[in-house]
Amino acid sequence: MVGQMEETNGTRPQSLTDVGTYIRDQRRKAQLSLRKLAERAGVSNPYLSQIERGLRQPSAKILKGIATALEVSAETIFTQAGILDVEPQGTDSSVLRSILRDPDLTDGQRRELAETYERLRSETLDRRGRRQTTGGEQ
Repeated sequence: MVGQMEETNGTRPQSLTDVGTYIRDQRRKAQLSLRKLAERAGVSNPYLSQIERGLRQPSAKILKGIATALEVSAETIFTQAGILDVEPQGTDSSVLRSILRDPDLTDGQRRELAETYERLRSETLDRRGRRQTTGGEQ
C-alpha cells in the first residue's frame, strides 16, 4: 500500500530519516564513498548528503538511480522512503512494480496511480471479508 509519512517530534517525516539511514548503511556496506555513490546515481554530492541526513525528500526517479547505483531493488528503497508500505507475504506486487517502473509516467502520476490501485484492492478485500463474515453476497 502507498505509505504516508509520519512526523517525528514535529520536525521531519520519519520515512525521510529511514530512507537516508538505509541509503547510508547500504553505501557503507558497498564500501562506496558519498562522492562515488553520488556520481553513480547521477546526483550531486551535497544533495546525496542531505538525503542521507533526512533533510531532503528525493523523487522516485532519484531513489531509483540510487537503488541502481547501490545494486538494491527500487522497491526496497521505495518502502524505506514511505512510497510503498511493506506488503504481506504472498501479496502479488507485480502491478505496483509495473506502475513504479513505467517511464511514461511522472513521479506524481506513479504515486497517484499506486494509491488508487491500493485503495481499490483494499476496498475489494474489505467487501470479501464482510461477505465471508455474514455468509452472504453484497
